[in-house]
Amino acid sequence: MKKKFLSVVGFAILCRFQVYAQVKKDSTVLPRPAYTSLYSPVGQDTSNYNPRRLRIDEIDLVSSYYSQTGDHSAISGGMTGPMGTSQVTDFSNGLDLNLVWLNQANNKNTLSVGLGYDHHSSASAGYIALAGGAKTGGTRIYPSLDWTVENAKTGGTFGIGAYYSGEYNYKSKGLDFHWSTKTNDKSGEFGVKLQGYFDEVRMILPAELVKPPAVTQPGEIIITTASGQTRVLSSSGQVISSSKNSLPSSPRTTLTSAFSYSQQINPRLQVMFLADAVYQSGYLGLPFHRVYFPGVDTAKVEKLPSSRFKLPVGFRLNYFLGDNVILRAYYRYYIDNWGMRSNTASIEVPYKITPFFSISPFYRYYDQTAAKYFAPYNAHSLSDQYYTSNYEYAKFNAGFYGVGFRIAPPNGVFGVQSFHELEIRYGHYTQTTDLASDVVSLSLGFK
Repeated sequence: MKKKFLSVVGFAILCRFQVYAQVKKDSTVLPRPAYTSLYSPVGQDTSNYNPRRLRIDEIDLVSSYYSQTGDHSAISGGMTGPMGTSQVTDFSNGLDLNLVWLNQANNKNTLSVGLGYDHHSSASAGYIALAGGAKTGGTRIYPSLDWTVENAKTGGTFGIGAYYSGEYNYKSKGLDFHWSTKTNDKSGEFGVKLQGYFDEVRMILPAELVKPPAVTQPGEIIITTASGQTRVLSSSGQVISSSKNSLPSSPRTTLTSAFSYSQQINPRLQVMFLADAVYQSGYLGLPFHRVYFPGVDTAKVEKLPSSRFKLPVGFRLNYFLGDNVILRAYYRYYIDNWGMRSNTASIEVPYKITPFFSISPFYRYYDQTAAKYFAPYNAHSLSDQYYTSNYEYAKFNAGFYGVGFRIAPPNGVFGVQSFHELEIRYGHYTQTTDLASDVVSLSLGFK
């Protein structure tokens, strides 16, 4: 479930920038941070020091609504029909606040504070219980904090960030360090971003795999539900005691090194080269994903290796076709040690109809090969060491297209000077596994 909802948040963020690749994270232009000391030795002459006080530079509000239909739910082992539904809805809201000040060395400091909130409903989650009666809704909260310093002389940057994401079945904490430096003529920039995510997966099992009721002493029965609630019942059915959230968790760690180099070729053309190295370890499946085997009545929980290495490489190209048209192109190739290969290609063409109003149609193509541990419903062998029927690891092609509208009048949107930008984006996604989705987002920018 987590991956579906992250894709929604990704689109909402992209509505502030551009729509490019089908990845959770990608090494785009790094923030413009660089280190400098805030300490002034005692006795230093500061008579000419005119610090710029902390001020609010920009506030961004983003809301999006996502709707998905499909089949082959991993919770139901990839089966079709009502039990295989992959219907999802998600409503998300995000707030980003940028605070800026100059230090004694005239270096720009930016403190970015973010807060996001999602509420989602997943029909497939109901089938954690075989009869479909499990909880289908949930919420996620994800704050973030980033501090960045830009060197006034060199343009180099340095920064650190921290993240948190929490929902009932998944908790994630993250840290990052990012750094960049420019060429002598300021036409090129090299950037590095190091990230670490440290997650906890709550071990919610399919209901039929939860241990059956147990009699501890005459007249007392202990029942444990799939969500971890434990009840002690008397012989008459009265609840003697109850405890919640008693389920254990399993760790998952993701470490990423992202590298980028951008170059201004001429006044019209800019290119960027990207390369990431991602290593994951720990529990990499989800405990409520079933896998069915021929001739076996009871499903098993999907089993995947405890480590994974990913290597995506790509490039971006921005070309100004004139005063009113920009061509934005992107390509990425992906490979990992689970046997998956993928290609992503996208194009977006912002067209400025007036100096203050633009329209941006976009299209993204994606294809991937299947992971070597994937097989569809009831197709795995009992001799398989690892197995999953999650169609995220299946072979498929996908397309994502849509359009964005942006207005940024000089006197502010609706005449409000501080309301400098409004953008609406719509996208439609289709996948050859019968999955389809629609997403619409609204972005408001204030200065």
